[in-house]
Amino acid sequence: MYREADGPDDIRRAVREQLRAGADFVKVMSTGARSVELENPLPAQLTAPEMAAFVDEAHRQTYRTAAHCEGLAGTELAIDAGIDTVEHGFHLHERPDLLERMAERGIVLVPTLDFLHHVAESDAWTPELERQGRANLDHAQQTLDAARAAGVTIALGSDGVTPDGAARELGRLVEHGLSATEALTAATHGGALALGIDEAVGSLGPGFLADLVVVDGDPVADPTLLSRLDRVALVLHNGRRVGGTLAALGTA
Repeated sequence: MYREADGPDDIRRAVREQLRAGADFVKVMSTGARSVELENPLPAQLTAPEMAAFVDEAHRQTYRTAAHCEGLAGTELAIDAGIDTVEHGFHLHERPDLLERMAERGIVLVPTLDFLHHVAESDAWTPELERQGRANLDHAQQTLDAARAAGVTIALGSDGVTPDGAARELGRLVEHGLSATEALTAATHGGALALGIDEAVGSLGPGFLADLVVVDGDPVADPTLLSRLDRVALVLHNGRRVGGTLAALGTA
């Protein structure tokens, strides 16, 4: 999953290795992570030439890039290099200029709020990480508010692989101040923008692929409907029925 690399040439080699191994997107650790007690997220983990090589090599081969961003030094390097998505980024409220750059360049913010709650509130972490997690939640709230005000695109991302991760993150976005409509937009159009496939999915309209979820009820009034399988009436992927309570009716 991970590959350590040093120097611009080795960075390019690492990107190529990941793509040859079948990666659909490439992610870089621009900073350390507060989920590791002895790691310091304040300094950037790459230099500017290394970050530029990372983004250039992936983009040259038409792949999208993501950056784990906690401390601002690495976050700024990633933004300046033209990263496609900033994961976490919860100190961005301290740098309104970086949020403005993100909005101008179409760089997407993925807040991963549910994971931050897990670190702050679960006994699976050390007391020090829980303390830092609570502080990070406060920063994340301020950044979400500032990002919305700056016009930065928000995309739903769970930072996990649990089956209900997306549904939990949807609830967190609403809990942290997004309207249900804004949260649903982050889960659909925002996600499509993050993945660079917004011309095909993420919206309803002529020429778009029919990737649809139909629920029994109004998800704007009650977003939790999307986490209740008994209320998911129909799931279409590329116009074909693949799930939902109406799935027994056959395929379109």
